Amino acid sequence: MNEETIHCIGCGVVIQTDEPQELGYTPKNALEKGMENGEVYCQRCFRLRHYNEIQDVHLTDDDFLRLLNEIGQKDALIVNVVDIFDFYGALIPGLHRFVGDNPLIMVGNKVDILPKSLKRGKMTQWMRERAHEAGLRPLDVLLTSARKPQEMTQLLELIEKYRDHRDVYIVGVTNVGKSTLINQIIKQTAGVQDLITTSRFPGTTLDKIEIPLDDGHFLIDTPGIIHRHQMAHYLGDKDLKIIAPHKEIKPKVYQLNPEQTLFLGGLARFDFIKGERSSFVAYVANDIEIHRTKLSNADNFYQKHVGGLLQPPRPDEVAEFPELVRFEFSIKEKTDIVFAGLGWITITKPAVIAGWAPRGVDVIVRKGLV
Repeated sequence: MNEETIHCIGCGVVIQTDEPQELGYTPKNALEKGMENGEVYCQRCFRLRHYNEIQDVHLTDDDFLRLLNEIGQKDALIVNVVDIFDFYGALIPGLHRFVGDNPLIMVGNKVDILPKSLKRGKMTQWMRERAHEAGLRPLDVLLTSARKPQEMTQLLELIEKYRDHRDVYIVGVTNVGKSTLINQIIKQTAGVQDLITTSRFPGTTLDKIEIPLDDGHFLIDTPGIIHRHQMAHYLGDKDLKIIAPHKEIKPKVYQLNPEQTLFLGGLARFDFIKGERSSFVAYVANDIEIHRTKLSNADNFYQKHVGGLLQPPRPDEVAEFPELVRFEFSIKEKTDIVFAGLGWITITKPAVIAGWAPRGVDVIVRKGLV
């Protein structure tokens, strides 16, 4: 078999043995051993799987757009996986244009980290409404957790209901848990564990991975589309562990007077500018420490403590963290202010507030979710 036709079973990239700094590199002896075992991994996937080390991905936005364009030209079922904790950061810009006439179902992953007080029926309807706002018309919406094998049965039944003897393309931005979800599907249908490389880091799947289905069609894992407005793109691996929830979020309630500020570590800032004293509820990973100070002192507090008391980011993780940019909102009803990739704060009464996030990271308001 020609080396150029061999693909890494972890990320799908073409294997090569000549350029150690390029994608798909694996030493010749490792390639020979892998071919004997029937499991060929590129060096990047090998180090990620065994040492939890990540290497930079050198694919351009055009590469990802090329793969998306291919989808619109196929007769296939599209499964759009989104991170329900970071819904807006998990939307693929303009996906409705790439899907074409193909049917689409939307899967909200990581539902296990949301507070149990959130009802699934309400959340499903909320997802459907937000999908419509983004120009998508999903045939169905499903909440799931890729870390819970028992929930994969429902997803598989949904795929079979709608695919009608077609290929199935799994699409999503980076960090939504797409490859973890597919690993669970493979484990349930073929008994193979951890075939696809997964990690917390953006850009793990580098090319399409085709998984055969019983009728000669394929379930196809595509690379995560890089969404530049995700917080994850500005952090190192240790800080990523802190901001990415791994278990159910415990809401943190603060009674604030006007002209008070909350800092979400050193990553974001919330200013209560004007309104009646009221409760504000923060939904972020449990390991993120929140600090309160006076609005008048907030700028100095941040400059003095960022990277120390206010962390992440930590200096040994990030060489240069972007400055925080301010977004002001006038709130009339129960509303969430969302810091993309980090979480949200729920405002319960009319107020004037401001949210700050690193330059390039979105801060938006939405109808209260919880």
